Amino acid sequence: MRELTTKNWRVTRLAVIWPGIVALLALVSLSVPGCTPTEPLRIGFLGGLSGRVADLGIGGRNGAILAVEMRNQRGGINGRQVELIVDDDQQDAEVARQAVARLLARKVELIIGPMTSAMALAVLPQVNAAGVPLISPTVTTNALTGLDDQFFRVVSPTAAHVPKSAEYHFRQHGLRRVVLVYDLRNRAYGESWAGDFRSAFEARGGLIVAAIGFDSSTTFSTLASGVLTHRPDGVVVIANSMDTALLIQQLRMRDATVRIATSEWAATERLVELGGRAVEGVVVAQYVDRESSESAYLQFHRAYRERFAQEPGFPGLTAFDATNVALDALASKSAGQTLKEAILAHGKFAGAQTPIVFDANGDTQRDTYLWVIRNGEFKSLH
Repeated sequence: MRELTTKNWRVTRLAVIWPGIVALLALVSLSVPGCTPTEPLRIGFLGGLSGRVADLGIGGRNGAILAVEMRNQRGGINGRQVELIVDDDQQDAEVARQAVARLLARKVELIIGPMTSAMALAVLPQVNAAGVPLISPTVTTNALTGLDDQFFRVVSPTAAHVPKSAEYHFRQHGLRRVVLVYDLRNRAYGESWAGDFRSAFEARGGLIVAAIGFDSSTTFSTLASGVLTHRPDGVVVIANSMDTALLIQQLRMRDATVRIATSEWAATERLVELGGRAVEGVVVAQYVDRESSESAYLQFHRAYRERFAQEPGFPGLTAFDATNVALDALASKSAGQTLKEAILAHGKFAGAQTPIVFDANGDTQRDTYLWVIRNGEFKSLH
């Protein structure tokens, strides 16, 4: 009986003492360097992941994911892992603003995106007020050129690259009378691109016989008929890949010979998939040199294909570059320095195909390339 009492006393004593031991060990572990779980560095991604622009947004998201995963495999940034928080702007200004509010509430260091000019203009006041950089893979509107704000981009504004398309279509493509067709839902991009093309094309002696905007209320059959009433020898479509493919099909049903070209926005694999035979012979502007032999690009291309089982195209490439700019800037940021200051102070960033150097207002220069669709594939014209 005494032995049982003693045993019970020991058990009771241990039950009283043990919580104190656990608390003491926890306190000691917190004081030992390396034992405290480190908060990840959070960065956001904003793009249209649904609807008609989904190929652009999904490609961009995948490029950002790949860059973050590769960085985390190398140990992250200064010992901290990077967490990518993704949100869908649905190509809608109010939805985009709500998405940015959610990302800012998660305390992201910066946001990669958005993927269209209209969404960039919609959310820029928010990120400026928060002092959080916005690094876009694909926004090119001239409306954001030369501003002292939180906006950065890894592609050139339209004024810097659209004249190359105008030159080609006048000199090599032989166009003289052109109709421009652009999406009013991304007006900031469409009007910027169309305006620069008009200036360059007419300076060479060509004529823009009409510039026609369309939105969701427009049927492509009606649009195609209206375009062809101007009797152009060429049509340049400034729209997403889906709408471009559908419009070209309608144009080809009515005119098998009119020459057709696109802006960079349409230049994804979905253009070929949806357009089928109708897009054969279409000249397509691109932000990516698909024939690049740069070792960094080949490594990126292989990794992207293995990770996502699809071509990265220009959205995957430019988002990969934009995310690596962000990660490199975070790694080089010194105490007391804002992230914007760190980006500008960093100097030259390594892109997968070409270096990225920002001017004082966050703009950069990036070449574009011209391709033609033949036998369901993009073939180089450069």
